[in-house]
Amino acid sequence: MSKMDNLRAMREAKYAEAQKRAAAAPARPTAPVAPPAPAKAAAKTAAKAAPAVTGEDLCGHRNMSGRTCTRESGHPQKSHRYS
Repeated sequence: MSKMDNLRAMREAKYAEAQKRAAAAPARPTAPVAPPAPAKAAAKTAAKAAPAVTGEDLCGHRNMSGRTCTRESGHPQKSHRYS
């Protein structure tokens, strides 16, 4: 047998052993799922969120890698915020 044949045989033996252990192992309990959030809480968090800025309202400055600035158009800050 060559070295590669020995390695393949060892790998197949490990796989077969792992399959036997997996079949013999007891089933794991599933994690409890949190109940869905009430609609009132979702509405409050949506109202607190900043208004969405559309592509037309953005600065649009591009850096060397091609990313565009996500600040509002005509922003007073000297730096740009790329995404």
